[in-house]
Amino acid sequence: MSVNKVILVGNVGRDPEVRYIDKNVAVAMFTLATTERGYTLQNGTQVPERTEWHNIVAWRGLAELAEKYIRKGSQLYVEGKLQTRSWEGKDGVKRFTTEIVADTIQLLGRRADSVSAEQPAAAPQQSVAPVPSADDPADDLPF
Repeated sequence: MSVNKVILVGNVGRDPEVRYIDKNVAVAMFTLATTERGYTLQNGTQVPERTEWHNIVAWRGLAELAEKYIRKGSQLYVEGKLQTRSWEGKDGVKRFTTEIVADTIQLLGRRADSVSAEQPAAAPQQSVAPVPSADDPADDLPF
């Protein structure tokens, strides 16, 4: 048995980039920052805070949620799986990226920008069961 599960709580680093591929399937890509607080060791040594950046990919309904509600600075709870994929760049060099393919995204707190009376402060949690297979046409996207 094996498990591939990631749970993150962090802040969005940039507005989601949303594209629509075959049959109007939405895919969103954005970054999420998680920060470990700094601390002081018993001997007085200062350990600075450390920020880790994560590439998040959301499909279908979650991508549409990202397009409507997620903005730079939004605080999110993201659950998903780690996926590494590769592609060949225009220069012929093979490139790799590791990303979190989201199964669940939940907005926490308020959005970074103001929310109008017609829009809720946070969208409800959404889950999308089937995640694209390895032969999905979006695998060719270089993000």
